[in-house]
Amino acid sequence: MLGVVLWSNASESKAVIWCEDHGNLAFFSGNKSPDGDTPDFDAGDLVQFDLSEERHLRYARNPRRIGQNAYPSLAADLQSMTMQEQREQHRPGPRATERFTSAKIIPLQRRSQSRQRETLVAV
Repeated sequence: MLGVVLWSNASESKAVIWCEDHGNLAFFSGNKSPDGDTPDFDAGDLVQFDLSEERHLRYARNPRRIGQNAYPSLAADLQSMTMQEQREQHRPGPRATERFTSAKIIPLQRRSQSRQRETLVAV
């Protein structure tokens, strides 16, 4: 999975990562990379990692930096977005009832009771 580091703490080797699938954030907490080093990330870094889920939380495992400072303003951009802007971006389209103001309704006939009692056999 690819993601962008939104927040990091180098002294505790922790980071919060926004994932490419736009699902929940992934958390990184100081596990070592395959080469034995503990990665040091900064906000805005593009990272690749293995994703695991435990107890409804997502964790970044074996992360490695793909691009340093690739998206430096992403965290600030997300924070500055107001709730109104979020609503406008995710505004649903017109409802079907608003688009189609008339309809021809055809009444459905009830099946006869004798047909309802028939037993169907698969061959």
